[in-house]
Amino acid sequence: MAGALVTSNDAGLSIPDWPRSFGSFSVPPLHGGVQYEWSHRAIAGSIILLTISLSTWTFFGDGRRWMKWLAAAALGTVITQAILGGLTVLLLQPPWVSSAHAGVAQTFFCIAVSIAVFTGRRWVEEQPRADFDQRRPALFTLTLLSIFVLYVQLILGAMFRHHGMSWWPHVINAAVVAVVLVWTAIRAITSYLEVEAVRRPAIGMLGLMVAQLCLGFLAFVTRVMWGRDAAQPELPMVIATVSHVAVGALLLATTVVLAIQVWRHVPVAFEERAPGRDQKTVAA
Repeated sequence: MAGALVTSNDAGLSIPDWPRSFGSFSVPPLHGGVQYEWSHRAIAGSIILLTISLSTWTFFGDGRRWMKWLAAAALGTVITQAILGGLTVLLLQPPWVSSAHAGVAQTFFCIAVSIAVFTGRRWVEEQPRADFDQRRPALFTLTLLSIFVLYVQLILGAMFRHHGMSWWPHVINAAVVAVVLVWTAIRAITSYLEVEAVRRPAIGMLGLMVAQLCLGFLAFVTRVMWGRDAAQPELPMVIATVSHVAVGALLLATTVVLAIQVWRHVPVAFEERAPGRDQKTVAA
């Protein structure tokens, strides 16, 4: 949200240097776009410190090896995110760097949410329900497809916000996202209604998708239609755009949680076939 406030208020180069601010590490006078840019940097620094603490705690306090790799991935992505943020300033906001900055931010957020799921009491204590999925495409495949189209939508939206492309690819892909997510949610809800760990994120994903489409429409109206000739960003556009980015992050994270729970509770059923043996051989 802090990053979206920087972009929406055209404050990306309010502080022209990095990692210092106007040649110093002290807090600069917070006025105009500087308040958004410096606050964004301060929040980013806090996140890095929290992630270092989280990674250290996981390495020494969690016996699961894959959790240690996940914690390392969180630390790696947040450091990459900080470097990309610095390059955005030093290279004067090239669209591809700014869009990568947004994409890595969402990846870090999803990793952090996954760590929260994997360390939660319910994950540790509950017994997973193995309800094998024999339908094609499998529900897990649909959740992965949902994550993919959401990432594409994220990059297209970031490229549009950072003036790297027009708005129409983002709008067209929004229809693709809606179809895939509705398909995934309906399959999950109708087929596994009794599995709470699957049902709840599926319903949440569907509700967030509807909210995201509405906010996307408001962002389009306030940015493209009403604010095209505005001398500076207007408040309705800022509110609609920041809300659109925030709900988009929640939607992606919820879809990741759904994929995790489907992987755990609804594993894909694979037919077991003995190579080179037909039915007559089995009967004999």
